[in-house]
Amino acid sequence: MTNEKVIGVDLGATNIRAATVKKDTISGIQSKRINSRGSVEEVLKDVFEIVDTLVDNSITAIGIGVPGVVDVEQGVVYDVQYIPSWKEVPLKREMEQRYNLPVFVNNDANCFALGEHYFGKGIDSESMIGLTIGTGVGAGIIINKKLYAGYNCGAGEFGMVDYLDKVYEYYCSGSFFKNVYQLDGEEVFERAKKGDAQALELYAEMGTHLGNAIKLVMYAYDPSLIILGGSVRMAYDFFQQSMWQRIKTFAYTKSAKRIKIEISELENSGILGAAALYYDYVQ
Repeated sequence: MTNEKVIGVDLGATNIRAATVKKDTISGIQSKRINSRGSVEEVLKDVFEIVDTLVDNSITAIGIGVPGVVDVEQGVVYDVQYIPSWKEVPLKREMEQRYNLPVFVNNDANCFALGEHYFGKGIDSESMIGLTIGTGVGAGIIINKKLYAGYNCGAGEFGMVDYLDKVYEYYCSGSFFKNVYQLDGEEVFERAKKGDAQALELYAEMGTHLGNAIKLVMYAYDPSLIILGGSVRMAYDFFQQSMWQRIKTFAYTKSAKRIKIEISELENSGILGAAALYYDYVQ
């Protein structure tokens, strides 16, 4: 990690958040609702307006995480989730022309993993997976303390691997309850907190599927650490037992005993991870 001051930008489906980051200090957090149904130019305007408030002569670089596929080298984003007009946007070029600073663009799951690696529970880890579990499943991969994004920025899309009659994401994300049982996930969570037996059984079932997904991750990358992020991590107590029961069936028993699974406690992980794109570049 360097002493430079970097702007981290977290572009979400309805909001954009940004702040300046220097080492482990985050300051000047800004938040703005974006016009997600707007044109390419209108959404870019929202991005510029929030970054404009943070840019000054002390800034070394800008990092931005987006919920979509990214050509990391060119900084072009494709098919950004929930922003229909952003089919192919040269975000790096647009931002570098405006600010005359180096800009690093990557997807939000990769930024989550970098945020944990530099600022969270993965600081001392050589190899780790940041697994985000919300309405879908995404992952960022750290190998030898460097982000591995893949040739098309598609590494870590474990949720899209075929599983049963669908894909893993269908069964081990927060959408599981609606997909399989036509139930609202928030309602199931509230019921589980009250000890409702049916809700707890549903979480146990989801945990079984998640355990199978984690086994896939272990077979593919054999990480020392997996960090769970996303909204579903808040229900960890309800699914951890069944999840670990599946992990213990891993073919290599020593690996199953050694793997560490942590729950993210990092605040502003999207902003920190976006800023860490610069740290990963200069490392």
